[in-house]
Amino acid sequence: MFFGLAWYWWLVIMAVLASIPFKIKCMKWWRKRQQEKDSRRGKWGDDE
Repeated sequence: MFFGLAWYWWLVIMAVLASIPFKIKCMKWWRKRQQEKDSRRGKWGDDE
C-alpha cells in the first residue's frame, strides 16, 4: 500500500488522528471543571 504500510496500520493511524480532537475537547472540559472546583473552594475557604 502507501509508503509500504499494510492496510491495518492505516486504520490505526486514522483512529489515532480521529481521536485527537476528542482528547482536546476532553482536556478543555476537565480544565474548566477543575477551575470551577477551585473557585468554589476559594470562596468559602478550604472546609468542605
